[in-house]
Amino acid sequence: MGDGKEKLVVEVIAAHNLMPKDGEGSSSPFVEVEFEKQILRTQVKYKDLNPIWNEKLVFDVPDTAELPYKHIEVNVFNERRSSNSRNFLGKVRAPCSQLCKKEGEATAQLYTLEKRSLFSHIRGEISLKLFVSTTEEVVKKGGFVSSLTPSSAFSKKNKKLQQQSPVMQVQQQHFGHQDMMSKPTHQQQSQNHMKPMEPNPGELKPVVITTAPRPVIPGARGGPTFGGGGGGGVYVNGSGEFSLKETSPHLGGGFLNKDKTSSTYDLVEQMQYLYVRVVKARDISLFGGGEIVAEVKLGNYRGFTKRVSSNHLQWDQVFAFSKDCIQSSAAEIFVKESDKDDFLGRIWFDLNEVPRRVPPDSQLAPQWYRMEDRRGDRSKGGEVMVSIWFGTQADEAFAEAWHSKAANVHFDGLCSLKSKVYLSPKLWYLRVSVIEAQDIVPGDKGSAMMRFPELHAKVQVGNQFLKTRIAAPSATRSLSNPCWNEDLLFVVAEPFEDYLLISVEDHVGPGKDEIVGKVLIPVSAVERRTDDKQVVSRWFNLENHFGNQGESKVVTRFGSRIHLRVSLDGGYHVLDEATLYSSDVKPTAKQLWKPHIGVLEMGILGATGLMPLKFKGGKGGSVDAYCVAKYGQKWVRTRTVVDSLSPKWNEQYTWEVFDPCTVITVGVFDNCSLDKNIINNSGGRDSRIGKVRIRLSTLESDRVYTHSYPLLMLHPSGVKKMGELHLAVRFSCANLVNMLHMYAMPLLPKMHYVHPLSVHQLETLRYQALNVVSSWLNRAEPPLGREVVEYMLDYDSHMWSMRRSKANFFRLMNVISGLIAMVRYAESMRNWHKPIYSTLSLAFFFLLVLMPELVIPAVLLYLSLLGLWRYRSRSRHPPHMDIRLSQADSVFPDELDEEFDSFPTSRGADIVRIRYDRLRSVAGRIQTVVGDMATQGERFQALISWRDPRATFLFVIFCLFAAIGFYAVPVRVVFALWGVYVLRPPRFRSKLPSPALSFFRRLPSKADTLL
Repeated sequence: MGDGKEKLVVEVIAAHNLMPKDGEGSSSPFVEVEFEKQILRTQVKYKDLNPIWNEKLVFDVPDTAELPYKHIEVNVFNERRSSNSRNFLGKVRAPCSQLCKKEGEATAQLYTLEKRSLFSHIRGEISLKLFVSTTEEVVKKGGFVSSLTPSSAFSKKNKKLQQQSPVMQVQQQHFGHQDMMSKPTHQQQSQNHMKPMEPNPGELKPVVITTAPRPVIPGARGGPTFGGGGGGGVYVNGSGEFSLKETSPHLGGGFLNKDKTSSTYDLVEQMQYLYVRVVKARDISLFGGGEIVAEVKLGNYRGFTKRVSSNHLQWDQVFAFSKDCIQSSAAEIFVKESDKDDFLGRIWFDLNEVPRRVPPDSQLAPQWYRMEDRRGDRSKGGEVMVSIWFGTQADEAFAEAWHSKAANVHFDGLCSLKSKVYLSPKLWYLRVSVIEAQDIVPGDKGSAMMRFPELHAKVQVGNQFLKTRIAAPSATRSLSNPCWNEDLLFVVAEPFEDYLLISVEDHVGPGKDEIVGKVLIPVSAVERRTDDKQVVSRWFNLENHFGNQGESKVVTRFGSRIHLRVSLDGGYHVLDEATLYSSDVKPTAKQLWKPHIGVLEMGILGATGLMPLKFKGGKGGSVDAYCVAKYGQKWVRTRTVVDSLSPKWNEQYTWEVFDPCTVITVGVFDNCSLDKNIINNSGGRDSRIGKVRIRLSTLESDRVYTHSYPLLMLHPSGVKKMGELHLAVRFSCANLVNMLHMYAMPLLPKMHYVHPLSVHQLETLRYQALNVVSSWLNRAEPPLGREVVEYMLDYDSHMWSMRRSKANFFRLMNVISGLIAMVRYAESMRNWHKPIYSTLSLAFFFLLVLMPELVIPAVLLYLSLLGLWRYRSRSRHPPHMDIRLSQADSVFPDELDEEFDSFPTSRGADIVRIRYDRLRSVAGRIQTVVGDMATQGERFQALISWRDPRATFLFVIFCLFAAIGFYAVPVRVVFALWGVYVLRPPRFRSKLPSPALSFFRRLPSKADTLL
């Protein structure tokens, strides 16, 4: 038996993605742990699907020798206040075979919650830390020493101890960051808490570390999650981890630190850098020649220039060191041979004497400095031209500088670290009208005598190709003169480098088409148009091809020709994104553009709490994050912050706004081109972290919005928060009248309404435009990968999803809920549930009958007063991704698996059959509703169709007498009598349906003629 001093400590850290079971889309979870008939439980976290406890539950160990053979039962429940009961949320059975003997050796383990029975709806994970400690250590560290009985686990003494737990101390350290900066002891404690736990080499276990009161999200790939916070105060708008948070960063350097850079970079926080420019060297004494490099050393950071020959010592490179990472008081510059450690010359600068440069001052002129050799002799060390200064990210050298944090990046990945601005190509719709052809000679004359030729035209531009239908035989035209008269649309980009290939083909068999003539037209020679006036059609000569057993010869016959009308339509806007959240609606032709109405400015400050997506050399989880923002034709890409879960970019960009009803999209990605091992494993595809959409029309003019947006991603296991993105946005309006006038203008250019395109054409052309933009941006340096372009342009938004279908259904129900409420209010007045309100409604109805000219003014006045009343409760924050509206918080795993399935499906036959049956059941309900709506419409048609002669006779006679009655009786009297009849008290009514409704329900429909 044990001596009684050994204690089993179960530290309940947090849970994630629990199942909502309170009927309101949330849960109030608590954890109950059982060990050897000892039951302890944590506090209840109300309305939280991602609770954080950080509570230690201490159990007595009766026999230490039997401990490895025991198990710990962990159950998660939802507390129901109304009925004093609880709902099951999941359980975990943890073995005690591998418990650590010290708390410092224990690591947090991530467990997936299991079902209690086959029909349990369970999801989520829980993070636990299990270790063995002594009674003295538990009491010294402030743990919970609980007794054996369950009732004593919630004594007042334990509650008082819980209020003084180390978790609260960590929270105080997190919110009191200013005190931590002023007190070194507190700063050391905070660093100890924030230090990530490193897994053992070769054993990468999922770890969740919680050192601050923020939501904990376990890594999707088994990586740890680290806490982080941005600068400035944070004010939460709403509750829960998926809500929008308003922040207060020190934009432009703060109110007390304004300088000239604030006019240009007033939406970002100033970041101080030490810049070192190494230009060239001279008088270097080197025997035998060789390659020379310059090394810039600042503390532990070292930067090397490119290698140059001893005859041409010129580098002209800039190195940038973040002021937050400076660990030395001097900067050293060495000139050495590339393959040797000994330097040829050396200079150093005291950082206290380095000047500070503020744009728009001119750049600091480089100076020649005499270097000292290894012996300290300055007469033989040569000279080097260097300039050194302190600056901010507004410096011109910032974009092309080598940054100190990129020291471990291989040479091929350095180009993808820098921030860049991309421009999408100008896209045009290429319209090819294939009218007819003349004197087409089939290739195989022998087979042509036995069958009718099946001729069609094939048009190809680059990788895009379309075909016309097979020309139908006509009595007025010969078989060699086919007629099609079809319009084919393509997407092309400037500069026009492609060729338009039109070929006439004969369908000679299944899967076999024989070319009987073709013509090649350069796209650059095609006529452009900006309106709906048709261009002049032309005849083009065809090159006739004849094939004889592998041999081919080209014979040009001017008798074979094709009639085409080809034009570049510049009056359309080529849609490369979904119309609902498009960022640009201008026509292609620049002469049709109108002046811009405002300017959009965005400061991309940084991100916090990013989920680690990869491991680097056993150092734990990391992310090499960068942002991409897209508005109109302008794409911007921030620099990549290497190996940081809380990157800071502080980059500001500007766009011209031509329409306020547009959307800007900002995405965050993980750069996978920095590590060669990751490139070989994943193919170099950048991983998605999340994105944010902001509609400009929801922003007030000239107001700076500083918010922290949750980065949400839908995974096969459910929705997960990947971090938070901090943005500062300002929409400035140049002319309010012009912007208000835009609300009365058509959303799309004129050609979309004069010569509209079908929905199928728009979707096909959008896919073609996405391919053109993706291939164009992939040719830039650094390239924007196709996965980035597809994610930013919502490539898969048209795919089927049960979750999206439910979301759209509930959106529709929310729209018509106002109408339903009005109908219920009218029914309540009609039933006289509230006699006073019913009497007032009847009096108001008589007032409108007596003065009908007040009906429309009363409705408009009501709408205006309602709008003014709701002005007080208007949203002060821009909208963001709503998981409840998206039905992401209550989606079932099978529906998610179906949504992430490829097209065509890659699942097994049994799963596909189940999903097909489910889709049939849903479609059956829709079919029933559509059939009922068609039945009601057909009954209206049957009133005068004489399908039921007696019913139509009664309706005709009724209409005749009603016409005479309405002519003889004033309309006001008729409406007054009708209102009195409808609003009569229930005691004067019958529970049976009215004669008119009974008559309508007896009318026939066409449902009885369906098979």
